[in-house]
Amino acid sequence: MLDGLKRLFARRAPMPTAWDPVLVWAERQRHVFKPLPDGDGFVVEGHLGALPWRLEWGPAQRSYIGGSELRVRAEPGTSPGVQAMLLDRELQSSMEQAMFDQYVEGVQTRIDQSTPPEMRWLVMLNKASGAELGALREGFAAVSSTREWLASWVEGALAPALLAAPRAPGQPMVLMLARGRMTLRTALPEPAPQALDAWLRVFATALREARRAADQVAPEPPSTQASGWEPSATATDADAGAPGDPQPDDSPEADRLPPTGPR
Repeated sequence: MLDGLKRLFARRAPMPTAWDPVLVWAERQRHVFKPLPDGDGFVVEGHLGALPWRLEWGPAQRSYIGGSELRVRAEPGTSPGVQAMLLDRELQSSMEQAMFDQYVEGVQTRIDQSTPPEMRWLVMLNKASGAELGALREGFAAVSSTREWLASWVEGALAPALLAAPRAPGQPMVLMLARGRMTLRTALPEPAPQALDAWLRVFATALREARRAADQVAPEPPSTQASGWEPSATATDADAGAPGDPQPDDSPEADRLPPTGPR
């Protein structure tokens, strides 16, 4: 048994000293800091009131983000039938161009599981109009299964929070709600505590506004409107259900969040 413990600790990579400020920040905020076993990222867990959230920083899991990325997840208690995605316009344009190149000018004619869910949603869900986006119309785009819910989500505190976010020109950012789970994803080369704290505030605002919108707007079932894009014949039952319904995140550390409840 002692030899087994020695081998276990020997395999763990030492925590980079550059993360010391993050550890201090997490402890001061009463969050829980956990380095990943392979030493290339970390997890911070905390609560917004009684609602648990999970912040992850490490190698990007999406091809549209190079280097390292920040991911924040929580389950706001919204209806699983509500699907919504908010992203910066530069990323929207690059994704739509990639879709055109791959499926129109290329040889592939069907969307399958190899296509990132963000790209599938751009094609399959309802695009928000400028009027629905309000103050976000210049810098952001959005799609959703429920237009009324999306308009309610962005009409309050979320818009100014996103406009004030510490996002550099060209920095990709996606805010996604699927199956009752909200995820914020953005490029972040260095996990400075100030940046983590700022993005966490944006995410907290998105959660609060999602719960407010859920109280104001009755949920609708996912759209079954036919699309010009057909799912692959080999797609899973999850893909063949609601259009563009994404698979659970492919992160090995993205285990299920604990149920909502008091700490």
